[in-house]
Amino acid sequence: MPLSLYLIAFISAAILTAGLTPLIKKIAIKYNIIDRPTAPRKIHSRPIPLLGGSAIFLSFLIVVLIFLYFGMLSDNKISSNQIATIILAGLLLIFGGFLDDKYNLKPIQQLILPLMAVLLIVASGIKIQYVTNPFGPVLQFPLITGSILAFLWILGMVYTTKFLDGLDGLVAGTTVIGSIIIFIVSLYWDNPSSPTSFLAIILAGAVLGFLPFNWQPAKIFLGEGGSVFCGFMLGVLAILSGSKIATTLLIMGIPILDVIWVITRRIWQGKSPVSGDRKHLHFRLLDIGLSHRQSVTLLLFLSASFGTTSLFLHTRGKMVALIILSLVMIILAISLISIYKLKQQK
Repeated sequence: MPLSLYLIAFISAAILTAGLTPLIKKIAIKYNIIDRPTAPRKIHSRPIPLLGGSAIFLSFLIVVLIFLYFGMLSDNKISSNQIATIILAGLLLIFGGFLDDKYNLKPIQQLILPLMAVLLIVASGIKIQYVTNPFGPVLQFPLITGSILAFLWILGMVYTTKFLDGLDGLVAGTTVIGSIIIFIVSLYWDNPSSPTSFLAIILAGAVLGFLPFNWQPAKIFLGEGGSVFCGFMLGVLAILSGSKIATTLLIMGIPILDVIWVITRRIWQGKSPVSGDRKHLHFRLLDIGLSHRQSVTLLLFLSASFGTTSLFLHTRGKMVALIILSLVMIILAISLISIYKLKQQK
């Protein structure tokens, strides 16, 4: 029975998003909420409607409310109030994204609603209670420490997907992979038909329904709200699925390392850490000659490979995999920069 319910949740969310996306696209065009290729880092050649994340959020919201109504999303690990808080926080992110897509907010203004959303989650009691220790006993965290760690983790995930959103289908594809792997993890860790499992599979379906519209050449973009909502949900689900931080790090490792590298580089050069440029890994892949789809496919393949590997590893194995992932990122970055410089010289 649980398997059929999971399929219903997944397929319903995908169909809903696929039906809502064309409507959201029309609304974005009508109200001129369009991403125009005016900056050098923008690689699309024509204006593209924004607000695509609204279709994902609405689909996620509708399916979650239906399952909540029938009593399938509440147990002793996550309460109905916490699920309501997740929805409210998601609504704040989508609204903030709408404002940014429409009015092009300043970076400090963009930060306000994401901060409020993450604080709401922490205030609801969702925190990192422990992490497994490969060298000894499980590390348990007191309330304040666990709440601070959860705040930093979720906010970090929000900005990882925000900065990752540079190529068609990249954030959406990564979110589908991440939510499916978290769904599988939650099946092993949690009770049958747990809220965490349903939330993960509903998110996977909602984003998958959007992906055909966002695959290169994209007909609609996620927009600010969609990109931060994806990272937010992955961050929250990683905590709810039993503090599977290492698993999520393996899925999102390359984007996270890329964000850390780019931000560090900007600060070193005296620039704003949130200033836009073409130094991200996905742009480097384009610079050396890979096509748009090849670049996205390669990055999704790496995320899926390391994420799937985590399903078969214990804590020490995940630590080794994280070290290997870091080495892969370093080698990849050095190789891309070297190839680019050689091309420039020629």
